[in-house]
Amino acid sequence: MTGTWPRPVLLPTLVMLLSTLAAPAAVRAQVDDPDPDRTRSERVDELFMAWHRPDSPGGSVLVMRHGQVVHARGYGMANLEHGAPNRPSTVFDIASISKQFGAFAIALLEEQGLLSLDDDVRLHIPELPDFGEPVRVRHLVHHTSGIRDWPGTLRLAGWDYMDVMSFEQILNMAYNQRELNFAPGSDYAYSNTGYNLMAELVTRVTGESFRDWTDQHIFQPLGMRDTHFHDDWTAVVPGRAESYAPVRGGGFRRIPSSLTALGSSSLFTTVEDLGRWINHFDEPVVGTGGAMARMHERGVLTNGDTIRYAFGLNVDEHRGATAIHHGGSWAGYRSMFVRFPDHGLAVVILGNVNNLNPGQLAYRIADIYIGDRLEPAPEPSRPTRSAASQERWSPSADELRALAGSYWSDELFTGYDLVVEDGDLVARHFRTGTFTLRPVEPDVFQAPWFGRVEFLRDDDGSVTAFTSNSVRVRGLRFDRTAAPE
Repeated sequence: MTGTWPRPVLLPTLVMLLSTLAAPAAVRAQVDDPDPDRTRSERVDELFMAWHRPDSPGGSVLVMRHGQVVHARGYGMANLEHGAPNRPSTVFDIASISKQFGAFAIALLEEQGLLSLDDDVRLHIPELPDFGEPVRVRHLVHHTSGIRDWPGTLRLAGWDYMDVMSFEQILNMAYNQRELNFAPGSDYAYSNTGYNLMAELVTRVTGESFRDWTDQHIFQPLGMRDTHFHDDWTAVVPGRAESYAPVRGGGFRRIPSSLTALGSSSLFTTVEDLGRWINHFDEPVVGTGGAMARMHERGVLTNGDTIRYAFGLNVDEHRGATAIHHGGSWAGYRSMFVRFPDHGLAVVILGNVNNLNPGQLAYRIADIYIGDRLEPAPEPSRPTRSAASQERWSPSADELRALAGSYWSDELFTGYDLVVEDGDLVARHFRTGTFTLRPVEPDVFQAPWFGRVEFLRDDDGSVTAFTSNSVRVRGLRFDRTAAPE
């Protein structure tokens, strides 16, 4: 491909107008920007020029002010192999931005009297274990359930993120969880699994598949014709952007995704369709409006603390302005959705390359449009010299050998062999390979995917197990089944 790579082209007004006439909540027709807004659009273009090339992936951007589209453009390529550019109509996997639609489905069912946020989840999904304290629907919504996050547990079980990861596998992992990260409602830990259970709740309560129900009750009424929860990873999706990562030395490689994590992720949509959804916050069409009002209700812990996570959305601030936002990341897809309701501004960025930082870019776009109405940007913090860290534990060869052995998790149905090699304690797994456990303090190590590894002993001092501890997966136990001979 030769010649000058074309400047991004504004979404045609006629297309937007036709969309408006076709659906009650469609994005309003784009109008010619006044001079200040035209200048702002040029400044937005400049933010994406590093990706806007015929040999680079990039993304699509939508900016709305008071319900009108003022910027809708694609940058770079949706598919490098076929030379297809990104456009406002390009379909992306938006990863965790999907959660607000899973939460809205729950809010609609509550509004219809089909479930209560205070329901014990086991009332609808009895396969979920009895953990001694009820996990309620509201706990799933606000990530306060204690249910483990599947990207961590499936990785520990030997899955690679490019493997096929089905909705059914994720649910089976949840059904096999032996204990919670914490008592329900007592803490916050982001859990994709909780949102997958919410999608299954929709199916159990309505008798319809999650995809069919959301199509019929959310996306079709809003005119979101290019939006669906992707429940078959082999299905053809016209206009879909491929997923990429840069290669050292130049070029890009594909990052395939075979994920169907309904409710938490796996929503395929366009910036155009998300514009229709944005307008729905101010002019609800689906439901009575009560479900949309729920979307900004933040969770409250049992100690009375209010967290920033609401219904699939974070309620936050940017330079003194309320910012309602959520980001997404999976494979090479990167996405950001942010609304400034007090200023009538919304920004959506959907990308298909993993070196794009949509969160940072979205707030830079917000500063372009409403920065003069916001508080001064804080001064960038200067790095400070950290205090000298404590000397790490240096275990002896005998101390390491006492920890070696075979360990098994009934919860994940997988095991690891720990061996001593060249003075290090090394973990081996038939799928994840070999990696080193780095000593931190007596009986405590740090390891990839495992986080903090803590060895447990009986009253005689013999090692009986170790636990894996990270923010989203806590106290996951591997019992020692054999010591080295």
